[in-house]
Amino acid sequence: MADKPLMPIATAVWLIDNTSLTFDQIAEFCGLHPLQVSGIADGDVGGGVRGIDPITTHQLTRDEIEKAQDDESYRLKLSRPKTIVSEKTRKGPRYTPVSKRQNRPDAIAWVVRNHPEISDAQVAKLLGTTKTTIQSVRDRSHWNSANIQPQDPVGLGLCTQIDLDTVVRKAAAKRAKMMPAEPVEDPTLKPVEETTAPETDEGSANKVDLDKVFASLSGSEENNS
Repeated sequence: MADKPLMPIATAVWLIDNTSLTFDQIAEFCGLHPLQVSGIADGDVGGGVRGIDPITTHQLTRDEIEKAQDDESYRLKLSRPKTIVSEKTRKGPRYTPVSKRQNRPDAIAWVVRNHPEISDAQVAKLLGTTKTTIQSVRDRSHWNSANIQPQDPVGLGLCTQIDLDTVVRKAAAKRAKMMPAEPVEDPTLKPVEETTAPETDEGSANKVDLDKVFASLSGSEENNS
């Protein structure tokens, strides 16, 4: 992801709306599948995500876009930052600016609907909210439930695509670990030991010996004659 824009879906939305780039060019630059880009253009993917201009965020130059528009085989190159700032490990809930806090219920609703495998604790840490708020959105007891519209938290600027992907990956791995695949046994098949064992049940013990019966009957007829 180091060679991809920080918010690929939001960037793809902007490129679709403001350029004549092909879906393949946009997909290659944003690290998405061409079908995802097609879905974004049709409104089936990334609903509610607002486009982000990669030029103003210094991730792409206008000259680079023009080169790609003139040549469909050209692949966009991400602009390199002039300074590199190392990322610090963040502990505890994410801080959310006051101006964006009103969007958190929308983001919570989106995560709960699209990624049920993510625990409330992970959602709280990702979006900088509380379990109480998450539960109120989940059971629609939130004071503003009537106006909550599920929206991608990346597009709302509440988290990065990298953070969201990381949480989804960890949650999926945890669920897979807690739910191992169980072997399926065919109830119609019996163990080899059972099918090859000699008969020892009462049926075999009480089995009638027909040869002895006929021999006894023959002896009785000879005595009578």
